[in-house]
Amino acid sequence: MTRVRSGFIFGETRCVMGTGELWCGSNETIASGTIAAMTSDATPSTGARAVFCLCAAEVLTMVGVFSFPALLPRFVSEWSLSNTEAGWISGVVFAGYTVSVLVLTTLTDRMDAKRVYLAGALLAAISALGFTLTAEGFWSALAWRALGGIGLAGTYMPGLKALLDRVSGPRQMRWISFYTASFSLGTSGSFLITGAMAEAFGWRAAFGLAAAAAAAAFLLVGFGLPSVKPIPPESKSKPFDFGPVLRNRAAMGYVLGYSVHVWELFGARSWMVAFLAWVLASQPGAGGPSPTAIATIGALVAMISSIVGADLAARFDRRQLCAFAMLSSGALAATIGFCSGLPYGMVALLMLLYNALIQIDSAALTTGALMAADPARRGATIAVHSLLGFGAGFVGPLAFGIVLDVSGGANTGLAWGLAFASLGAVVALGPLALRLR
Repeated sequence: MTRVRSGFIFGETRCVMGTGELWCGSNETIASGTIAAMTSDATPSTGARAVFCLCAAEVLTMVGVFSFPALLPRFVSEWSLSNTEAGWISGVVFAGYTVSVLVLTTLTDRMDAKRVYLAGALLAAISALGFTLTAEGFWSALAWRALGGIGLAGTYMPGLKALLDRVSGPRQMRWISFYTASFSLGTSGSFLITGAMAEAFGWRAAFGLAAAAAAAAFLLVGFGLPSVKPIPPESKSKPFDFGPVLRNRAAMGYVLGYSVHVWELFGARSWMVAFLAWVLASQPGAGGPSPTAIATIGALVAMISSIVGADLAARFDRRQLCAFAMLSSGALAATIGFCSGLPYGMVALLMLLYNALIQIDSAALTTGALMAADPARRGATIAVHSLLGFGAGFVGPLAFGIVLDVSGGANTGLAWGLAFASLGAVVALGPLALRLR
């Protein structure tokens, strides 16, 4: 992988000299095309191998992440959970993520991110297996799902850092969008596989399969991902000094924007199946795809939307695109919960559109934060990005459940309308954050 040695700027064009090659282009293209923090014998073939390996592993480790929301109505009934308790279990994955991501992701500036990823995949497998064998109610489910969140912290962003350390050049932004879109593909698989397995063999079998998928990801990365050696930093710095990251206004604008985006995203995904199930049950004789099937299709729509949004962000003004996406999804969130009286098929179509609007800015925000980051602190920037983002992802599902409970419960259209509107109110703050430069 090329390490940047010198460069110059001429007008709007920036040129960077590496080892044996000169790259010229816009500041944005060069920023994405010269991310380099590791040395390896990377070639186009090994780069493609790394992209495939990490994207496939991401999908596998994601199988268990949304297994509980996929079966939320069943658990609420079987364990007699309140909406607030269901929100806690849905959101605690992201709480576990939040408390561990700073350490795990920052370590990737000092060691091969592959090692962190392997530890995360192992924890994800143990979490799903423990849930399979021992979960019996609120507290046991809460504990195992929190451990799963730590596993997610060890795989998602460390996986992105592992990708950055193994691919370079003008296509790097596209690879980043593919990897971040794999999160939505994994979400789709989580809803689809969990729903099908639970229907055929029960929910314990579904979580058992999630454990097997995470174990497969461990083996895939362990044997399929080339190792790299860290380059010592050019100047000594404290690995857990986040002051420079927080003072980077351009990067923090994207980080804060990502935080409100994730609040809305995880709030909607955690309660989508329960909402559609209520709409379907309240309309005797209504038919159409099951709520789990709609959630599966919605995640696939979101994946495509994320990739398209990343491409548009590279061609047009990134901040304006992200602001448009936030305001559009926020406007739909403010109304979709109040549409429960419409035919089930129309509500399902609106939910698919909502999934598309939510995800337009996902990869664009993450790529923007990486491009604005100090190359020597890219791992630390990803850590702060994940801390605030997934911290909001924990609060989003919980706040949604609280709004449901205080507004009359999950059997009233007003409560659902206000709960979804709360997501819209939060994401509407995103354009303000993006004004930071």
